[in-house]
Amino acid sequence: MTAHLLGQISGAGVAPVPGIVHLDGLNLVLVIVVALIALAALGLGAMFRQEVLSAAEGTENMRTIAQAVQEGANAYLNRQFRTLGIFAGVAFLLLLALPADDWGVRIFRSIFFLVGAGFSAAVGYLGMSLAVRANLRVAAAAEAEGREPAMRIGFRTGATVGMLTVGLGLLGASIVVLAFGDEAPDVLEGFGFGAALLAMFMRVGGGIFTKAADVGADLVGKVEQNIPEDDPRNAATIADNVGDNVGDCAGMAADLFESYAVTLVAALILGSQAFGEKGLVFPLLIPAIGALTAVLGVYLCRPRTGENGLVTINRAFYISAAVSAVACVVLSFVFLPFSFDDLDVRATVLDQITEGSIGGNPAIIAASAVVIGIVMAAAILALTGYYTGTDYRPVKDVGRTSLTGAATVILSGLSVGFESAVYTTLVIGAAVFGAFLLGGASLTVSLFAVALAGTGLLTTVGVIVAMDTFGPVSDNAQGIAEMSGDVQEEGAQILTELDAVGNTTKAITKGIAIATAVLAATALFGSYATSVFDKLQEIGRDVTDPGQAQDLTGTLLEFFVFNPATLVGVLLGAAVVFLFSGLAINAVARAAGAVVYEVRRQFREIPGIMEGTGRPEYGRVVDIVTRDSLRELITPGVLAVLAPIAVGFGLGVAALAGFLAGAIGTGTLMAVFLANSGGAWDNAKKVVEDGHHGGKGSSAHEATIIGDTVGDPFKDTAGPAINPLIKVMNLVSLLIASAVVSLSVGNDSNDAVRILIAVVAVVIIAVVVYLSKRGEVAIDDAEPAPVK
Repeated sequence: MTAHLLGQISGAGVAPVPGIVHLDGLNLVLVIVVALIALAALGLGAMFRQEVLSAAEGTENMRTIAQAVQEGANAYLNRQFRTLGIFAGVAFLLLLALPADDWGVRIFRSIFFLVGAGFSAAVGYLGMSLAVRANLRVAAAAEAEGREPAMRIGFRTGATVGMLTVGLGLLGASIVVLAFGDEAPDVLEGFGFGAALLAMFMRVGGGIFTKAADVGADLVGKVEQNIPEDDPRNAATIADNVGDNVGDCAGMAADLFESYAVTLVAALILGSQAFGEKGLVFPLLIPAIGALTAVLGVYLCRPRTGENGLVTINRAFYISAAVSAVACVVLSFVFLPFSFDDLDVRATVLDQITEGSIGGNPAIIAASAVVIGIVMAAAILALTGYYTGTDYRPVKDVGRTSLTGAATVILSGLSVGFESAVYTTLVIGAAVFGAFLLGGASLTVSLFAVALAGTGLLTTVGVIVAMDTFGPVSDNAQGIAEMSGDVQEEGAQILTELDAVGNTTKAITKGIAIATAVLAATALFGSYATSVFDKLQEIGRDVTDPGQAQDLTGTLLEFFVFNPATLVGVLLGAAVVFLFSGLAINAVARAAGAVVYEVRRQFREIPGIMEGTGRPEYGRVVDIVTRDSLRELITPGVLAVLAPIAVGFGLGVAALAGFLAGAIGTGTLMAVFLANSGGAWDNAKKVVEDGHHGGKGSSAHEATIIGDTVGDPFKDTAGPAINPLIKVMNLVSLLIASAVVSLSVGNDSNDAVRILIAVVAVVIIAVVVYLSKRGEVAIDDAEPAPVK
């Protein structure tokens, strides 16, 4: 932490203070307790998993279909991890090359990069491996036992992943704090970067896989051949169900884990500066409370007779969130003092040159910030549920526009996405600004308050992950039921309802993940600025020297938006979000084109498919989307890592600050827009399929299918991938900040090396984007096979 903890203001000036945070006594005991709570969460996850696996597996047909989905999902993730292992190895070596206070920190930062990446991969893989076993059990329960048992199995599956996310996140952070003490935040930068990088790759790759298969299956099966969704005659159905698991289970679980890890990293970095030793412990205690209240939320999720499943899940969320808020407030007043005089606090250089003073009540600041985060999560849940739920006007209006064709469905869905993005952003902005104001004149305390709002949101993550995984499990259950033909009308209706609920819960979790990304990115942005000025101080610009203090103040002024370099950085940050989204959506279009080509070919060339006497070649479609998704994830990944390097080394630290601001602002709006417009289109289709506006097979149904097809890559590929994108770019910027300053200022400055690094990064980005754009959309020109 010596790179982050500088000087104390005194009459003699500002003197460096090497390592001021050392755990002992009660604080040491509390961190050990957090580690034990993390282990208990993992134990509860194992218990929930056993509950799911003990349920009945259904008929032989169900088991056969589920086995095919399991094999496809395992094969894809195994190939994906082999590919990502190369990226992880390269990133490990690059981290070793980046400067740190000493070689010990540098080595362990790189090691915990691999730990974070491994935990992220483990959450995704283990979540997916249970989901592909739970889907047929949900289908069997809906047929044999009814709605409540089916819903319980689906939610227990999600609870397993939720406990795994909470447990591994807390365990990793607490072990680092116990092992490294005052150096923990530096080491945790690697842990968070590993989690975020792997999650981004899994989110992009899984998103391309699932939506390429889904779009291809819908376009040929439902539109051209007029057969039901998940009809076994469609060669893309197995790939579609596999995609639900590798994208919505593995990808999203990894995404939520990295949100958990990165938010903790940001809070611990700033906490040790703002609150001293207690600031290194308090951010761990808040999500530990969340781990306990998540268990309460899981057991409260019991549907009442005739109650909509979404109401049941929301009630469990709100009660557990309320209990978390009360417990966190009590903890704040018990653990933290009422005056900063009782904390071992050191003002950072950034506080000093902005003449910030530390004051106020630490307990009230912390309690208020945490409650802001919890309230924000509840507000986003309600807001997203309104814009994407089947019971509310926005989705009903989108469904109603299907009477006038696909164009109006798309226009109305875009309108919902744009409008919802504004209100969601206002909620997030109010939370960030409200938390920031709590710090008063101290910039460091203000940024820590923002990070604490993020940890408050983390108290809901256990239930949020359960809500998210519930979506693809219920979707797969409906698919297995339809493909097997072994579920009667009553059971099928139960699964249809649960699928619609799952669509909304998935949209809600995307909204929560976006909010987490903004809070974590804002806190990391503050850490980046602190790191820049710490490095300037380190190379000899003493703020007590009038001339050098002026240099520092001048550097601060460069961060203002009226500086052309900063403004250009803002534009570039916004542009990267647009380019990233475009690449992800185009990747889905290309891969889906190949699926359309293959499914059409099979309808033409394999005798008896439509009569049910010929068996489609499901494996060929799985192979196509596996190959294409792994190929396409390289370009977005390279863009996320190298764009901040190009801007930072090429244009300087002020431009990089603007770049991060532009990415955070644009990414927030874009992610919400994509997620909610896609969710509205999906559930509008469900409204029509429930019998409104002509029902299944009508022209209105065809219009909503087209809208849903457009929305698939919006909500399940590009939108969710923006969350880890923002955090990866912030973490890369934080990691390179010292190197950028060193090559720009002082005795170690070397413009030639700095520009060379930037040029190499730009060339690599240009090459991979060019190669990606050369790919063709492989859609067959032949006429589609006639409906039989």
